[in-house]
Amino acid sequence: MHKDLEITEKGILIRISKKYKENMSAEYLYEATRGVWKLGNGRHENADYAFAIANGFILDVYRIDSWHPAGTTHYATRDDVNITGRKEFLGTLAEESIRAKYVGKSVNEYFKQGNSNPINYINI
Repeated sequence: MHKDLEITEKGILIRISKKYKENMSAEYLYEATRGVWKLGNGRHENADYAFAIANGFILDVYRIDSWHPAGTTHYATRDDVNITGRKEFLGTLAEESIRAKYVGKSVNEYFKQGNSNPINYINI
């Protein structure tokens, strides 16, 4: 199906393109990835991992610990988080074996051409 990369974990691919900056700090990348997203159907609750995506590549992977309404947890690098009806997660960097498997890999095959939704559910 996806000949170049097969993601086997239950996860969410999150395109952070609008927040992406070259040489961004690890904290900024995490906060850009964890919120704030329009997730209406509850599928996100089944995800184990969030994949930070920019320019078609995986920048990093986070283990999702919990989901919260947007703006209800602390952010250090941004203040545009109080958006009604949106969600954010709290998590940690994924274990090294997961990160080594995915960071730097292309996910272009996981997004259909013309798809502008920043969220794509995998194995959920």
